Amino acid sequence: METPLSNSGNPAPKPVQRAPLALSGLDFKLLKVFKAVVEAGGFSAAQNELNVGLAAISKQISDLEIRIGMRLCTRGREGFHLTEEGRLVYQASIDLFASVDNFRDRLSSAQNELIGDLGVGVIDNTISDVNSPLVAALKRINEASPKVRFQLQASQLDEVERGVVEGRLVAGIVPVYQKREEFDYYALYEERSEVYCAVGHPLFAVPEAEIDSQVLKDYECINHRYAIHRDKLNFARYDSFSASATQVEAVALLIKTGRFVGFLPQHYAASMVAQGQFRAVRPDLIHISTPFNLILRHNTVRSPLVKAFAQALGVDLKAPVQG
Repeated sequence: METPLSNSGNPAPKPVQRAPLALSGLDFKLLKVFKAVVEAGGFSAAQNELNVGLAAISKQISDLEIRIGMRLCTRGREGFHLTEEGRLVYQASIDLFASVDNFRDRLSSAQNELIGDLGVGVIDNTISDVNSPLVAALKRINEASPKVRFQLQASQLDEVERGVVEGRLVAGIVPVYQKREEFDYYALYEERSEVYCAVGHPLFAVPEAEIDSQVLKDYECINHRYAIHRDKLNFARYDSFSASATQVEAVALLIKTGRFVGFLPQHYAASMVAQGQFRAVRPDLIHISTPFNLILRHNTVRSPLVKAFAQALGVDLKAPVQG
């Protein structure tokens, strides 16, 4: 009878060596589906992006798992989750498609024609900012290079930064509160923010001359969790931040209760001021300025398409923001 020790003198069996995966057109297609599912957050959420049904997506992911011999994700009542192998394959697929795009960009550059996907992340609620050069830049590129496909994502700052780091986005246009070493920063414009109160707030009817720069210290302020502005402490006490918000619109909603004051971008609040709902509190004395920068991933090759986008924005890629 064999015991666990009876074969102890024999060498351990060698692991089965799998042949390297030779990528075909089908593999590229399946990897694109997998990448879209991951970025959508699950099979159901990816249906609109892929324009196919749930059953077809499930089969394609299963086919990919069979072809590469790895379990990539779990799906079911507990939700969609990547395995360790799935995370590896997802990141590798980002690098793969970025390489393909770079190859295509270089060929198109040789032909003096720009093609490919321009993935750009922006902060939501900036459409009303007349200082932003984004709309004009996109228009210029579309007119000069109609084969370029725009992929524009509007979301919170951390989501834009994550997209650029992971390679899902080639660039971001973001407010800069503190710099990160993963990015190169290029100056675009400054956004001015002022303090606002709404109808029903005690400050709303106070004459301008009776308000000074320290007035906020007597009222409840909104803490902007998405923005680290040390300058705010020049105007408000830290312990007066009795409400918090993670987006500009959430700040506006809290102000609208008439119970709080808070900083908002001037361009965003302008329409509510014009309607008589909001009032700027001593904007001549109480205001802050936030730099908006183009961010690109540090130490990466700038493709012809990225260079064209930067040029359309009026950015010199040889002159990043220092410090």
